[in-house]
Amino acid sequence: MKPTIEIEYCPKCGWLLRAAYMAQELLTTFQEEVYGVTLVPSEIAGRYIIRTDDIIIFDRKRVGGFKDIKVIKQMVRDHISPDKNLGHSDHKA
Repeated sequence: MKPTIEIEYCPKCGWLLRAAYMAQELLTTFQEEVYGVTLVPSEIAGRYIIRTDDIIIFDRKRVGGFKDIKVIKQMVRDHISPDKNLGHSDHKA
């Protein structure tokens, strides 16, 4: 079964639009690989976590801020579809 990606975001920080944009990008990039993306408003202030299969892929607090979207796409890809080529957004050789 295809994985569902969950984006937990802090609504008090105003991160709904950031989470929605990230969901759009992930759904566009991984349309064949994922079942869907779920947005979850967090009750914990400052939280912005991307996870799938109960594995945290990205945690804003752990890395000390937000990463560029291409970096987050690479992190998601490395977990759900390691062989997928992300084209111009991929790692540079």
